[in-house]
Amino acid sequence: MEHEGEIRMGPYDESTVIGAEGLLLRPWREQHLPAVLTAYEDPAMRRWLAVQVSGPDGAADWLEEQRTGWAAGTRFAFAVTERGQEDELLGNVVMKQLDLVNGQAEMGYWTTSPARGRGVASRALAALTDWAFTTFAEQGLKRLELLHQLDNAASCRVAEKCGYPLARVIPALPPEYPLDGHVHVRVAPAAGPPVSPPAGRRAEAAGTDGGRASLR
Repeated sequence: MEHEGEIRMGPYDESTVIGAEGLLLRPWREQHLPAVLTAYEDPAMRRWLAVQVSGPDGAADWLEEQRTGWAAGTRFAFAVTERGQEDELLGNVVMKQLDLVNGQAEMGYWTTSPARGRGVASRALAALTDWAFTTFAEQGLKRLELLHQLDNAASCRVAEKCGYPLARVIPALPPEYPLDGHVHVRVAPAAGPPVSPPAGRRAEAAGTDGGRASLR
């Protein structure tokens, strides 16, 4: 049964989102499994991401979650690469918890260790933001949130560079969330296509997978 505000899309949709400076965002595929495993071995990923991936089975489960999210129309995750170097994974960027009844969703991302310092996080977030507001404009998407832990200053910079100002601070919820969190919000433009501000190369971070609303 379909519900109000639900969008259904094929699990292997071939959408490609083009970002600044040749960045490519494509839906995740099974062939990405080794790269996912390598990415989650990074200590920075273990520090900042609430949910971890371990072993081939864990990576397979993570990829299956991305596929089923596309199929349900509630989670749209993209593997991030660059044109001409598509075999080098740079990161992940995702729009999740899509709620078209209330016109909102949450954004998240992570970058691989070799990709940091190259502006990947900010370019990917900017590209996905524009895609989200354009793709779901007629369905009423009006608000995107990005959550991160208080001490993740780099994610603060990424959010602000991409037009997500700090909206509020949410209290800690130990043990899962030992520190307060920041909620950054970007609203859809009143008219015309959304255009993200240029993303500075210093706006770089390992990633954020959100707050207590979603753990991935």
